[in-house]
Amino acid sequence: MKLTISLVGTAALLCVSVTSAMAVMAVVKEPSPAANMNVVAGPDAVKWGPGSPALPPGAQMAVMAGDPMSTGFISIRAKFPAGYTVPPHSHPTDEHVTVLSGSMAFGMGDTMDAKGETAVAAGGYFVAPQGMHHYAHATSAAEIQIDMMGPFGITYVNPADDPRNAKK
Repeated sequence: MKLTISLVGTAALLCVSVTSAMAVMAVVKEPSPAANMNVVAGPDAVKWGPGSPALPPGAQMAVMAGDPMSTGFISIRAKFPAGYTVPPHSHPTDEHVTVLSGSMAFGMGDTMDAKGETAVAAGGYFVAPQGMHHYAHATSAAEIQIDMMGPFGITYVNPADDPRNAKK
């Protein structure tokens, strides 16, 4: 008889425990997967600000994902006026560039050379591997998206081209 009571008591305790756990699970809602999504619903929702001090003046930038000063994936958008130029430089990680609007010209090397540039129109894509010396200029007003692993870094081939070295 003792064994039967013990099994009945254990079964009752188990039933109460399962019922309590189910009640707690019903109250504590799992976050929706969408709650963790970073959504920019359209071009008007992009939060533009001034360009990085590491770039020549005149650009506008928006951080789409990540923290450009931290490690991990980052996605940045940049708007350039027609004629805007980023002199020869390199990055510590691969840079993946998609031209969203307008047109850009990209080239490789330590000096700008119009004959060696590749024109990239809206919808085009360009990859600059880590450490590759390259340059860019907007052949029309343009918007680009840059995807890379952070932190963001830029080293100009000619230190005099680096806006951070300008006398204030």
